[in-house]
Amino acid sequence: MKLEGKVAAVTGGTAGIGRSIAEAFLEEGASVALMARNAEKAAQVLDEIGAGARCTFIAGDATSQSDVERFVDETAAHFGSLDILVNNAGGASDLQPVMQLSDEAFDLAMKWNLYATFWACRRALPGMCERGYGRIINISSVEGKLGKPAMGAYVAAKHAINGLTKSIAHEVGTMGVTANAICPGLVITDIVRANGPDTAKAMGMTFDEMVDLFSAESAVKRPTELAEVSALAVLLASPAGSGITGQAISVDGGTTPY
Repeated sequence: MKLEGKVAAVTGGTAGIGRSIAEAFLEEGASVALMARNAEKAAQVLDEIGAGARCTFIAGDATSQSDVERFVDETAAHFGSLDILVNNAGGASDLQPVMQLSDEAFDLAMKWNLYATFWACRRALPGMCERGYGRIINISSVEGKLGKPAMGAYVAAKHAINGLTKSIAHEVGTMGVTANAICPGLVITDIVRANGPDTAKAMGMTFDEMVDLFSAESAVKRPTELAEVSALAVLLASPAGSGITGQAISVDGGTTPY
């Protein structure tokens, strides 16, 4: 029970990587608040998880500053504190080459990924610093270290998240708070299955070809597993992770060179 007594907030927590991390935290004894837009789906997820009062849902849109800040505040109010913040909400949309990328599409990528992370961190950090314990875990991407065609806005946002994370770590490192980014490789979640064909098309290939490409770029020649990401999140969230901060850690099967 590495996280017994701790309270975690996970944005985008009802599916994919977010849900996997939330379930791993619950298994380690934490109480967890989930934020997502679909309340009906969230009710189903809470029932499937079966954690009772230790898991709650707060509706919100990660592209809304007021929603993100309210999520942080309501998590702390509901459970009495907030020890662990996982900024998982985000993704790639409206994939276009930079020459064709609209201001609106670029702004959406920044709000959904970078700004959502910034808003939540800024709101959560004062309480963490005051209590002398906190864990910021920002879900970045292999694209936070590499580039991909037609993904310029998403790539820029994830690179920025890595830089923001490093700066936060140096600002709060003496106050018992750590900040790290996790950079997963391709994880075949339900969302990836649904949106992957469009992503692949923007890259000039089929979905299967895209999966093969990402797999071939790695040392293990396969996609990343959800459990591989959530295992690292548990370590970073726990007291055992106190010496790890300011890092953008790849969980990508050896895809990135650093």
